[in-house]
Amino acid sequence: MPDLSQRRVGGRVRLVDPSGRPLAGARARVEQTAHAFGFGNIGFDFLEWIGGAPDLEGARELEHFGGALSPDPERLAADYLDLFNAVTLPFYWRGYEPQRGQTDEVRLKRTAEWFAARDVQIKGHPLVWHTLTPSWLLDLSDTEVEDVLRDRVRTTVANFAGVIDLWDAINEAVILPVFTAEENAVTRLAQSKGRVEMVKLAFESAREANPDARLVLNDFDLSADYERLIADCLDAGIQIDALGVQTHMHQGFRGEEQIAQILERFAAFGLPLQMTETTLLSGDIMPPEIVDLNDYIVDEWPSTPEGEARQADEIVRHYRTVLANPAVESLTYWGITDHGSWLGAPAGILRADGSRKPAYDALHALIRGEWWMGSTDLTADADGIVAVDGFAGRYRVDSGAASAVVEVSDSTPIEIVVDPDAR
Repeated sequence: MPDLSQRRVGGRVRLVDPSGRPLAGARARVEQTAHAFGFGNIGFDFLEWIGGAPDLEGARELEHFGGALSPDPERLAADYLDLFNAVTLPFYWRGYEPQRGQTDEVRLKRTAEWFAARDVQIKGHPLVWHTLTPSWLLDLSDTEVEDVLRDRVRTTVANFAGVIDLWDAINEAVILPVFTAEENAVTRLAQSKGRVEMVKLAFESAREANPDARLVLNDFDLSADYERLIADCLDAGIQIDALGVQTHMHQGFRGEEQIAQILERFAAFGLPLQMTETTLLSGDIMPPEIVDLNDYIVDEWPSTPEGEARQADEIVRHYRTVLANPAVESLTYWGITDHGSWLGAPAGILRADGSRKPAYDALHALIRGEWWMGSTDLTADADGIVAVDGFAGRYRVDSGAASAVVEVSDSTPIEIVVDPDAR
């Protein structure tokens, strides 16, 4: 089993009286309230419920890669919030701005604010990508496309600053200049500028709009080509805040050894890693000869009892393997439910009717069980120290009449003043 000991921070909370004297033997109740690690999923399913139905023709392209209005959105929200503390929201250009100058900002912002109010970290995905670009771009020259693209990035990031401060700045830049599945103006621009300059465009434009934003370089191509691109971007002085690693496993679980090797390779750059798009199926596996996952079309793709048992086993093995690498700061599973899932695949951890698959329960047993510190009564040592042996995150500490919520990330003592005479 992978070693996750580095995730346990060995936190220490010192209980002191109003004069600063350690309270040896004081009793305290400690309970975790949040993980620091980002356990995420996509929030596309919530757009229509929270943000409302789209007013713009073509705006439903935002849910192209997963998500549909749930028959029971309140139940879906409860299941989501009981498990995940991070969400990815869609900013696919064709759906976000189907007509030039008319965006779906209001609907997206309303949805983002709903998640923010529930202490869920939000990522916008993506700012620059060749897929799902608006058709009206094709009528523009490369110079005009670049100007419009820079404006899209700056305007979007600026308008959502403070609500969304984490972005996939550019998606799948490795294939960007050689993408042939669909004619688009962003690939045409990339052919003239090159990959590194396109990455630079995305990162610099976003950072101009929000200097405090964290910006991610994200890709599905996990070959040496991605490593070369990262190295070239760093050599060019581009400030990359995290590297995104996609693992859509419609064709079968890669296995612990391969996942661990992938993470080791990209961790060598010394940047935080985000597992941005993970998928595991609970039905038939896609045939191995399929090169582009979008080319696989079937009339029905049901979840099966055998597939659900396999998915539950694989999701536990995958999450354990990912968290064993200390460079990884988040893992986003791509789709909470089979209802409206990308490609119609049985990839969710909830069935289409909203019922929980074994994978949901298995993941819950990790995130809210094995990796979670429930309400625990502790006694301070001679120095007034209460040991918090748990994953990095937020903890509530109650002692006497005192109560505090603290962020525990390492063994540095955090002092809480307790009045022994207060009741």
